[in-house]
Amino acid sequence: MPQQNAIEVTDLTVAYGDKPVLWDVDVRVPQGTLMAIVGPNGAGKTTLIKSILGLVPAAAGQVLIYDQPYAAQRRRVGYVPQRGSVDWDFPTNVLDVVMMGRYAALGWFRRPGKREQALAMDALEQVGMQEYAQRQISQLSGGQQQRVFLARALVQDADVYFMDEPFQGVDATTERAIIEILKNLRGAGKTVAVVHHDLQTVPEYFDWVTLLNVRCVASGPVDVVFTEENLRKTYGGRIAFIGRDGVRNGHPARQVELQTAPSPIPGD
Repeated sequence: MPQQNAIEVTDLTVAYGDKPVLWDVDVRVPQGTLMAIVGPNGAGKTTLIKSILGLVPAAAGQVLIYDQPYAAQRRRVGYVPQRGSVDWDFPTNVLDVVMMGRYAALGWFRRPGKREQALAMDALEQVGMQEYAQRQISQLSGGQQQRVFLARALVQDADVYFMDEPFQGVDATTERAIIEILKNLRGAGKTVAVVHHDLQTVPEYFDWVTLLNVRCVASGPVDVVFTEENLRKTYGGRIAFIGRDGVRNGHPARQVELQTAPSPIPGD
């Protein structure tokens, strides 16, 4: 029996004014997949996530989450936005931020109680931030803030997660902690789509990849589509893999040498 798709994007087109940011994009993501979305600046990576979530309007196309429109599956979806898009000076503490992840399940008229607090503390423990529960979010480092946002997504207990550059601006310890959590989510049958910039870590961190530059260049298993040829098409420049033995080849390896021309289209 074929594996069910958690995310299906068909013929998706998004434009800002008269400039296309995404053009006729098709992506299928099987359940239980950890997928990287990669491409140059201005490729439309963030726009892809936001359009799937209905945060930016689509000019054409269809998005399904487990065979239904996103609006019908909202409670099954978690979202971690870019850290830079958040007002971290808002006067609230870490525990309250994480409990916000339970609001969709509670509805408008129920306030978080002991159960929600316990779930939030458990999520903070998973990301190593339980000791900071009463700390104001403005007092945290960038990596700590990112862990808090991840905990807020975890407490939703979603089936599908979208994360926009969760590794940006974090130290190596936090990055290892985050990827361990993402792999645990995948092991639990969750589906995770991550906007990612470090090409070197794609084969190590992910099992699925979508190569995007306004159009979808390729999407599928890392060991099939993450090739030098597809990366050259995506980045429009010279790209070569350097294997552990120092020999260049056309397949994923540990080091990546990349020279690209900037994308002329805004909207990443």
